[in-house]
Amino acid sequence: MTKHRIAIIDGVRTPMGKYGGMLSSVNADELGAYAVRELLYKTDIPKSEIDEVIIGNVGQPPHAQNIARVISLNAGLPKSVPAFTVHRNCASGLQSITSAMNQISLHESNVIIAGGVESMSNIPFYLSKDFSDFLTRFQSSKTIQDKIKFLSGFEIKYLKPIIGLAVGLTDPVCGLNMGQTAEILAKEFSITREQQDRFACQSHIKAQKATEQGVFAEEIVPYILKKDNPLARDEGIRFNQTMEALGKLKPYFDKLTGNVTAGNSSQITDGAAAVLLMSESKAKSLGLKPMGYITHYAYAGLEGRRMGLGPAFATAEILKKSRLKMKDFDLIEMNEAFAAQIITNLIAFDSDKFAQEELGQSKPIGAIDPKKLNVNGGAIALGHPVGMTGTRLILTLLKELKRRKKHRGLATLCIGGGQGAAAIVEIK
Repeated sequence: MTKHRIAIIDGVRTPMGKYGGMLSSVNADELGAYAVRELLYKTDIPKSEIDEVIIGNVGQPPHAQNIARVISLNAGLPKSVPAFTVHRNCASGLQSITSAMNQISLHESNVIIAGGVESMSNIPFYLSKDFSDFLTRFQSSKTIQDKIKFLSGFEIKYLKPIIGLAVGLTDPVCGLNMGQTAEILAKEFSITREQQDRFACQSHIKAQKATEQGVFAEEIVPYILKKDNPLARDEGIRFNQTMEALGKLKPYFDKLTGNVTAGNSSQITDGAAAVLLMSESKAKSLGLKPMGYITHYAYAGLEGRRMGLGPAFATAEILKKSRLKMKDFDLIEMNEAFAAQIITNLIAFDSDKFAQEELGQSKPIGAIDPKKLNVNGGAIALGHPVGMTGTRLILTLLKELKRRKKHRGLATLCIGGGQGAAAIVEIK
C-alpha cells in the first residue's frame, strides 16, 4: 500500500448508452479515445507530460488488442507513451486506477491517464465449435467433388450462434450467470421483490433529479454522433419511473421462483471514462489543483455464487488497512449490479453473524447510512458498462464530495467470479 496519497487532477466520462442504443455504432476503442482526448483538453496538460496509459476493459475487441495502446495512439498521445490494458471483470476501471497508483508510488511513472471502457453492444456473437470444425475440414478438402460431398454432412444446428455477452456474464467455475447469483443472495437473505423494485425505483428517481439539476453534466462530455445530434446524458434513465411499471416485469433469471427482473438489475450499456493521476508533488510543480486524492484500496475474494457480497469483504479489508470506520465516510458509491445485491450488502455490513462467520471478526463492518449511499442513483438507472464502471464510481464520488464540500468517500463494487473491490478517496 502506498505511503502517500495520489492526486486525481480531473476526470471525464461519456454518457452511458443503452444496449443497442445511440452509442451502439461506436466501437470501444473509439469511445475510449474520445474520453482520453476530452480529458487532455479539459486538464490542458501537455501530452509530453504523460508517462503511461492504463485502461480497464472486459470484452476486448478483436480488432483492438491491448485496447489501451490503441486508445492512447488514437487520442493523439506520442508513440513513445506506453500503454497496457487491465481486466478484473466489473472492477477493471478501478484496477486501472489502482495500478496507476502503484506505478506512481513506486516512481515508475509520474503522470498516468487511467480509465475504463466497454461497448457491450459490440461484444460479438461467435460460431459454434461444430461449425468452426466443419469450415476447417471443408477448406482442407482437396477437390470440388470432395467439397460437394462434404457439404452433404452440414447440419442447420451448426449455425446456432454463441452470444458473447451471455458467455462473458457467466462464471465458468460455478456455472451461474450474474443474475442467477443475485437470485441466490435474494433467497439467502430473504430479499423480497417489493424491496428490490423499491430500491430500483429510487435509483431512477435520484438519477433523474441529478440529471435535471445538471449534476452529471459536470462529469459528462457529450458524444457527437452527428452534427446536430449529441448524446449529452445517460440514455438508460427511466424518467418518472414507478413501482407499478417495475411490478409488471417478469423474473428474468429464475422464471419460476425468482424475483430478479430486468428492472431491478443494472443495465447493459456502453461508455468510457478517464482520469488523470500523479503524485501531489508533481501536481504542485505543474501548478495543477487536484480534484481529490485516492488513499487506499483493497480487493478480496469469495465464493463465485455469492459474488454480490464482494463489497462487504473488500470494505472489511480496506477498513483494516486504513484504520477507518464506516462513520468516517461522508458518501458511499456502491455499484448497483442488482438491487438484491445492494440490499444484501446493507444487511451484511451491519450483521454480527456475518462478521463472525464470514469475516472472522468480532464486530460488524458498520451500518451504511442510506442518505450517504448512491445519492445520485446508480447502475440500475445509469447503466453498468463493465470495464468502465470502476472509473465512473471514483469520478462521480469525487465530484459529489466536492459539490457538497465533504471530505472522504468510499467506492466499492462486487466482481463477477467472486471478488470485491473498494477504494477510499479524499477531497483536500
